[in-house]
Amino acid sequence: MNFLWALGASIIVSLISFVGVISLLLKENLLSKILLLLISFSAGALIGGAFLHLIPEAAEKSVHGEVYLFVIVGFILFFILEKYLHWRHCHKGKCEIHTFTYLNLVGDGVHNFIDGLIIGSSFVININFGIATSFAIIMHEIPQEIGDFGVLVYGGLNKNKALFYNFLSALTAILGTIIGFVLANISGNFLKLLMPMAAGGFIYIASCDLIPELHKQQDLKKATVSMAVFILGVAFMYFAAIHH
Repeated sequence: MNFLWALGASIIVSLISFVGVISLLLKENLLSKILLLLISFSAGALIGGAFLHLIPEAAEKSVHGEVYLFVIVGFILFFILEKYLHWRHCHKGKCEIHTFTYLNLVGDGVHNFIDGLIIGSSFVININFGIATSFAIIMHEIPQEIGDFGVLVYGGLNKNKALFYNFLSALTAILGTIIGFVLANISGNFLKLLMPMAAGGFIYIASCDLIPELHKQQDLKKATVSMAVFILGVAFMYFAAIHH
């Protein structure tokens, strides 16, 4: 019974990825005006998720300082991955779809997988705890998925493809839930490694890809609004983390 509850919760979390569908109702010119704000929110959510959610969770499960080493390892791995994607998709100076689009899908897939691991593990304890944990995850998934959808569209995908690929990335939560449920009482080593490495990847995406895009905004008023939305993304993740 607990497993079915866990599986149902992970399916709901995966369906949150369709929150980006609201942008399909917007006109093209209106959507283009808010895309930069979505980038800002996503950058803030990624930074907040890494420092306020993933790293603290990993640190609690570790008795040594290797957590921070694996954060750096994750950062380096995503750096290498982006270099490969740039070589693979942007050779000869042509790049219709920005490399951070693919990178964001990888990072989001890992993040959703970790969410699934947490959901699966929490339902092993009891159903009430599992429901509370799933609700907390949904709270921080909603703004992040909206931001991720914005990143995909901004990076070159059309809206339908962005929605589809974002959903595929979200499905890793179901896989994570199954694995997390099975491994909850066996070993926490896999979770200890994956969480800080994912945090390092999120820090890389936000600091090396998304924030530089925000720097391109020259208008002071619009730049100030973008900064405020960035801080809002961090704040939202903070409140989601303290209720985790």
